Amino acid sequence: MKTIEITLYKFEELSEEVREAVVEKLWDINVEHDWWDFTYEDAERVYLKIGGFDIERGSYVNMDFIHNAEDTAREILKEHGESTETYKLAKKFLEENEELVKDEARYSTLYENSEEDSEEEENYRRYREQAEDDMEELCTEFLAELEGEYLNMLRGEFEFLTSEEAIIETIKVNDYDFTENGEIY
Repeated sequence: MKTIEITLYKFEELSEEVREAVVEKLWDINVEHDWWDFTYEDAERVYLKIGGFDIERGSYVNMDFIHNAEDTAREILKEHGESTETYKLAKKFLEENEELVKDEARYSTLYENSEEDSEEEENYRRYREQAEDDMEELCTEFLAELEGEYLNMLRGEFEFLTSEEAIIETIKVNDYDFTENGEIY
């Protein structure tokens, strides 16, 4: 039988050089699991479904409205702070959407009050088609802008989780012990 005695150290007891090596070695300690879950949950709270993302070369977030653009915008105004970009985008979208709805209502009233003739009916049909296209474009733009903001959120979260500060915090919170050369024990 053999007895081996090992001296263990807390992170702050390691030499500066070993601490740096530990942080470098554990760069992915906070992103080994589904680190993006909180961002996905935030999106779902405002009626957005994230289908996938790539924060590196691909640089995209695939997203869809769970309900519709208006519901998402209203939920963002409730859930996100006024200083966030998503709040500003939602507010802008709702204002532009309201203008389109008002225009449609005005034009619809004019059409209903006009004498029926085929030229006026054709103009109204063209107007309705254009209004639908404008609304679809507004919703598509809003979704693309939200995808950009969620991409920024995901990048920011990843950068923070892989930062020296976050790695050291995880080490301390989990009360890891290390050998003299920086191996977790």
